[in-house]
Amino acid sequence: MALVDVINQNGEKVDSIELEDQIFNTEVRDSLVQQVVVWQLAKRRSGCASTKTRGQIRGGGKKPWRQKGTGRARAGTSRSPIWTGGGTVFGPHPRSYAFSLPKKVRKSAIRMVLTSKLREDKLTVLDKIDIEAPKTKLFAEMMKNLGVQDQKTLFLIPEKNPDLTRASRNLFKTLVLPSEGINVYDLLRFERLTILKDALPKISERLS
Repeated sequence: MALVDVINQNGEKVDSIELEDQIFNTEVRDSLVQQVVVWQLAKRRSGCASTKTRGQIRGGGKKPWRQKGTGRARAGTSRSPIWTGGGTVFGPHPRSYAFSLPKKVRKSAIRMVLTSKLREDKLTVLDKIDIEAPKTKLFAEMMKNLGVQDQKTLFLIPEKNPDLTRASRNLFKTLVLPSEGINVYDLLRFERLTILKDALPKISERLS
């Protein structure tokens, strides 16, 4: 097991903790991680693009000209797909881009990213976050004490905390996420990962 320092919000070491090898020391497979990212982004696609077929466009009921004798091609409607202003053939319609992916694969990818963060020394364990009020200024001061004010940082907390969410939401490079919402895309999107000590058991319970 890896032994990691536990620091307080002033950046001072207060304890040490061992991280489970099952979660923080696994084989990293980039192809599997990429597969899960694609799955996440596919689920987020709105899929709301839509086009009208010739039957949905108003007008075009009258035959533009007679069938024979004009020297022009035959035409039965001005809403034909080959005409300007006509309908679209096989155009996009509202759909879902989501596809299924085994839960074991998703959990395995999260463990791989957590392992990478630890090996690259981009993981910090924090004992707790205690700010007087849900103010951005106080949260920014804490980040400065931790030395991550210039880095994109993801904070994993044990459970939803409206005060911490409110205090951090105006900080462009910061995201506070409850442990139940841990996911591969956000772990990769942020350069640094800070986990509250109390969130570790819940992460372990979910990924074991």
